[in-house]
Order: sequence, then structure tokens, then C-alpha cells
Amino acid sequence: MSETQQAVSQQAPTAVATAPTPTPAERFVNQLAKELTALAPGEAVSDFQRRLGMNYFAKIDQTLKDLEKKRMAKNEQYRESIAYTWGNINMSKLALDVVAFTKIGLDPLQPNHINLIPYANNAQGRYDIGFIPGYRGMEIKAKKYGYDVPDEVIVELVYSTDKFKQHKRDKDNHIEGYEFEVVNDFQRGEIIGGFYYFSYKDNPTKNRIKVMTMADIMKRQPKKASAEFWGGAKDVWENGKKTTVQIDGWKEEMCWKTIFRAAYNSITIDSEKIDDAFRRMIEIENDGTIQAIEAEIETHANKGETLTIEAEPVQTIDVQATSEQQPQPQARVEAHESSTETPNGTIPF
Repeated sequence: MSETQQAVSQQAPTAVATAPTPTPAERFVNQLAKELTALAPGEAVSDFQRRLGMNYFAKIDQTLKDLEKKRMAKNEQYRESIAYTWGNINMSKLALDVVAFTKIGLDPLQPNHINLIPYANNAQGRYDIGFIPGYRGMEIKAKKYGYDVPDEVIVELVYSTDKFKQHKRDKDNHIEGYEFEVVNDFQRGEIIGGFYYFSYKDNPTKNRIKVMTMADIMKRQPKKASAEFWGGAKDVWENGKKTTVQIDGWKEEMCWKTIFRAAYNSITIDSEKIDDAFRRMIEIENDGTIQAIEAEIETHANKGETLTIEAEPVQTIDVQATSEQQPQPQARVEAHESSTETPNGTIPF
């Protein structure tokens, strides 16, 4: 053997390069890419969708960890039988839903875009994730899919000391408008109503105003609205006895958001803009289980930054039950006690 051959044979073996192991979040996004490919062959996941996908993973991952910690802290006889882990999530449904909402552009880490609520699917022995758009999510949907979307949407509450006058369109006035003056900034009195105004810069003749009385606003209030949000009577326990107290809640914010939602709900959807993501979102919004969960949240939610539904074993929702068999969800809604934020970051609105 020559000296050169002997030197080569004594060299250390060349290391084989190995690809880095993908993180759980990256595996989650790859799953989304597969679902998107199945739905729309040839369509690639954009960088924006990947970033949003990471956000969905982060939000769901933290929610599951929080719920599992609470589950394990319970007495065993009251503990849910299904652990809050990724292995117990209906991933095929979740991937389809996340693909849709990332295409629409809703970010679960942004306040009031969309809320992710785990709930038990008894038929499959695992959890589904409910998607409930917030009021900012409704705005994004309207702007993306709306027909003749206004350049500006103005939403205001009117108080008893304010001066307000709407100017409707007639034979002498071709542009709708209003006069609005806050007379006393710090003592405006009681809320007597509100309005939203659609403004079109290039064609002001299309400007529109909608005035809502307090009765109009309250018609949209949940039938069993939580006093934590809307104010009113609330039962509290003091020294082992139940007492009823009156609380202020966050009525001003709730009234404003009610008008805001009405404004963006009134924007007509453009049929030419409808895509698979929009259709999937409508299917979710029309799902009876999701509507029941949303109603339960609106009724029982407490003030807090993050709200989650924690279903008890005897109170979970069987999504495959018939309408006659399906039990009403008696899920408990909990908030992080350390939160000091107003309902700007909560689920119902």
C-alpha cells in the first residue's frame, strides 16, 4: 500500500449530514400544508400562512397545557377522563379549520381575531377545537369578502348630554351625514343609543348612517347575558350565604361592540370573492355545537384575558347526537384570575 493510500485509510470516517428534527410547531404546519395540497392541488402554503400556523399551534398548545394542569389538580372522581394532549385532538378536522382561517388572515394571538375552544367529542373519545371569530375577525372577513366595502366605518355611542342629529338623504340632500358633539366629556350621562356610519371617499353619495336606539342595542344582548359584561344583578357567596349584588360590568364596551358587529354584519358578501376558506368558515359558524358553546360563553363568561371551556365528564357534548338526543352544554367557563383587562380581549365580543 502506498503512503498516500495508507494516509487516506487512517483518516476518520466522514460524518453523514442529518436533517434537523422538525419542532412540534413545524410538524403542525407541515400537516396544514398536506391538507391544503389535498384541498387545492398545486397551491403552496404562503410564508404568511406558515407564520399564522405557528401562532395557532402556540395558542392551542398553551391552552391544552393550562387545561391539563387544571384537570390534574381536580379530585380524581371529578376529573375528565380524556387528557388535554395533542394526541387527543381531532387533528384532521383541526387542520382543515386552521387552513381556512389562515387563508382568511385571522390570528389567534391578536386580540379579538378568533378564539379557540376545546370541547369533548364523545363519539370519538377526543377533543375538537371550536373556532369563534371575535369582532375584529368579523371586520377582517367583511373587508376581505365584502361587496362595495366602505373606506371608513365610524362607530359611536350617544349619551344623554351629547348633541346628535342625523341627516338622511332626500331630494335636497344627496349625502347622508350627521352632527355629533360631546358637550361634557367627563359626565356624558346615560347611554341612549349609538350609530355607525359608512363613508366612501370617491363617491360620498353612497355614504350611509344607521342609528340604533338603546332598545335596538338591547335586542342583540344575549337572553341570559352575564352581569360580568353587561352589568346588573349577580349572586355572590358571603359567609356561606348567597347574596345578590349589583355590579357595573362593562356595559359601555358591550354596547359599542354590539353596534360594531352590526355594522360589519351589514356589509354584503361579494359572491365572486367566495373561496373554499370562506365556505369552510360559514360551515363552522352554522355548526349547532359551536353556536351552543358561544351562547354558553355569552351567558356565563367572567371577565378575563383568556377564556376557556372546561367540560365535565357528564356535561360534554356529543357532536354526533341527534338534535333530540344532544344534551345542552353545561360547560364551565373560566378566566385567568390574574387578568386585569377589560372585555376587549374576551370571547363574547
